[in-house]
Amino acid sequence: MKFFAAHHASIPRTTIAAAAALVLAAAALNATAAIVPSNVTLAAKQELVRNNGSEVETLDPALVESVVAANLARDLFESMTGTNGDGVVVPGLAEKWEQKDATTWIFHLRKNARWSNGDAVSANDVVYGCQRFLDPKTASSYAGVFGPFIQNGADIAAGKKPTSALGVRAIDANTVEVKTDGSVPFLPELMSNPNFGPVHRASVEKFGRDWTKPGNIVTNGPFQLKDWQVNSKIVLTKNPNYWDKANVQLTQVTYLPIEDENTDVKMFQSGDNDMTYQLPTGTYAKYRQQFPNDIRNSLILGTRYYSFNNRDPLLKDVRVRKALSMVIDRDLLAQRVTADGQIPLYSVLPKGVSGGNVTTYDWASWPMAKRVEEAKKLLDQAGVKPGTKLKFAMNTSDYNKKMAIFIASEWKSKLGLTMDIESMEFKVLLKKRHDGDFQVARNGWVADYNDASTFLTLVQCKSTQNDNFNCNPKAEAIIKQASESTDLAKRMQLQTQAAQIIMDDYPMLPLLQYGLPRLVKSYVGGYSLKNPMDHYGSKDLYIVKH
Repeated sequence: MKFFAAHHASIPRTTIAAAAALVLAAAALNATAAIVPSNVTLAAKQELVRNNGSEVETLDPALVESVVAANLARDLFESMTGTNGDGVVVPGLAEKWEQKDATTWIFHLRKNARWSNGDAVSANDVVYGCQRFLDPKTASSYAGVFGPFIQNGADIAAGKKPTSALGVRAIDANTVEVKTDGSVPFLPELMSNPNFGPVHRASVEKFGRDWTKPGNIVTNGPFQLKDWQVNSKIVLTKNPNYWDKANVQLTQVTYLPIEDENTDVKMFQSGDNDMTYQLPTGTYAKYRQQFPNDIRNSLILGTRYYSFNNRDPLLKDVRVRKALSMVIDRDLLAQRVTADGQIPLYSVLPKGVSGGNVTTYDWASWPMAKRVEEAKKLLDQAGVKPGTKLKFAMNTSDYNKKMAIFIASEWKSKLGLTMDIESMEFKVLLKKRHDGDFQVARNGWVADYNDASTFLTLVQCKSTQNDNFNCNPKAEAIIKQASESTDLAKRMQLQTQAAQIIMDDYPMLPLLQYGLPRLVKSYVGGYSLKNPMDHYGSKDLYIVKH
């Protein structure tokens, strides 16, 4: 998912080796919501206020692109599978599923699943949601990312086949068959994404574009929409018709769209916010000492990077992109600027992701003086003179600003280049990046599922999530070869090789692997540090008596 702050692709035909038939039943996995330890006493008032870091671009699950929108979508809508507080895939709308063969999966839906208006949730609702998501008329930026995994999905997203050709069909009212293009053993995790969730067709057809507004929207998740005041707050209340309502402890969740991290912390200190989104740069050590019981931090599967517009007259020269990357002291950035546990990154792939190994550059171990000397030579060969200006686009955030000032100082002091920083709302930045209306832009990505292919989608040819507009045909062929491999080790080797070839083109500027330092009130239970993708559904949280 696009990450807005310091948060959701050539078309990635990423398929992996055939797996043995697999059955995941509710009995084998925790399918319920919040697990409250027996020695914990709950507070009488179960209401949570959490900062989401930005105004969401949508509440329509088909159009969700950013992490902030996905956070809300997971609370409002339940897909056939879900992830628990530890990031483990668990049953959701489907109580169990099995893999019939390498390309066919059967999902068995809960017969007691209901929409917030009391209607039964049926297999047809899932089929409709998936078809609508991939329909070109819906214009989802994620259709080209996820569509290729499902049979005929890529052709449907491209307008070459009708939505009725999609490999998702209702066998009966409570059974869904999903057919894939090739073997996709991580399909259960993929199906946990809101884009593949069910949608209440009657509401969409009745209200059109207004179907997600309060009073119109019908949801099937643990919460329902009560109020949406743009740039102020979004209030959710417990869904009384949710099948697992007995294990949902929170009765109300208020999401705040605060982008300024200092304001976020002040509201936490004053008691107006129970859960910050991210601490300001350089403050982690201070707040760890000040709030030892409330500090939370862990690395996640996320890449913090800047996009180079590879179509730009200046940046289309690989020598320029390489020079700009070489002189950034990522160790200094991680240790002195952000200073919050993030680690330097030179690859599109983060440490710990499955299906690929993190790559690097030979020059990363050179002394900085040697790196600067080589970078200057590259710029000279490219005809770029000192004093040349670069335009940088970012979304409003003190965290982003401090990082940008550091990068600008690196380019100024070492290469004589100046950077004009333009700050804007996240929704505006999203559009600018997709339109190619920038030179350099702040960017970030958190895994949609734990596999290298979710990151390769950022740098593949013709990808709807490739904001760099780069294309390497050789790497593309290797990724295709990986997608067809039945050997997991070979697939990992191929995807790593493709990542290295692409990164040798310097299409983007990797900076850090995401860590998410934040403050969470000690009385907020259910917050796990084992979650690799920052999926903290409100149904997993609860308020302890305090």
